[in-house]
Amino acid sequence: MKQTTIAKPVSLVGIGLHKGVPVRLRLEPLGADRGIEFYRSDVNVSIPLKPEYVVDTKMATVIGKEGYFISTIEHMLSAVYAYGIDNLRVIVDADEIPVMDGSSASFCMLLDEAGMLELDAPKKIMRIKKEVIVREGDKYVKLSPSNDLSYDFTIKFNHPVIEQQSFTLNFTKAEYKEKISKARTFGFLHEVQYLRSKGLALGGSLDNAVVLDDKKVLNTEGLRYPDEFVRHKILDAIGDMSLLGINFIGNYEAFAGSHDLNHKLTVALLKEKENYEVVELSGSEAKELAHAYA
Repeated sequence: MKQTTIAKPVSLVGIGLHKGVPVRLRLEPLGADRGIEFYRSDVNVSIPLKPEYVVDTKMATVIGKEGYFISTIEHMLSAVYAYGIDNLRVIVDADEIPVMDGSSASFCMLLDEAGMLELDAPKKIMRIKKEVIVREGDKYVKLSPSNDLSYDFTIKFNHPVIEQQSFTLNFTKAEYKEKISKARTFGFLHEVQYLRSKGLALGGSLDNAVVLDDKKVLNTEGLRYPDEFVRHKILDAIGDMSLLGINFIGNYEAFAGSHDLNHKLTVALLKEKENYEVVELSGSEAKELAHAYA
């Protein structure tokens, strides 16, 4: 199985969630073993996609360098990771990725437009060898060895629309596009009002998030899935795990996980070499994985 990039450059313009201003996003092909690279064209700064460049995880996953940052990268990266893309240059002219409709569906469409290109280098993958878990109270995120890739997530909110929801994604690209990619980010009306008072979430609206008051969903079109909330948490988790810089084989499990816990999980995993191994894919395993990303 070979490494991949996109076949041609593609771009879009969308609103940034926090500043509420238009952001131009361009994706460009990269050669083998380059990984995912971010570039702020407005300030001429490149930011590698590595855990040590994460500078904030409170409201989104934010990477930064030299005092400059790029926020809300997880939705776009979720699509990139789900497509199994190994090498890609991500160019933005502002400090956040466009929020689009609050899901990763628009980025899937952009990648479909770009097409995939195989490179003349073997694909590498991270195989989880030991269980790694990060806990905070009753919340936890965990990676454990497995012969395939799955995401198992449970959330619990004291809200009549959400309550407790669980979902398991046995990963394939097709399953991701059908069951995860359209799930939107969500928030509560009182939180939105507070964030706006702090000059944040200025681009947030019912067009790019599911918003709830104390009793109901405020979006007139309702939900895209009955359990859209937990599905979006899986979408986020896939994007957050892309900070490993490589696709992995193993089981991800979470209860009330977050961007912060996901970041801490990537750091904990990479801290000990015996937790994982990086292998070049060949033989039957390569064929099986190639089918998953087809």
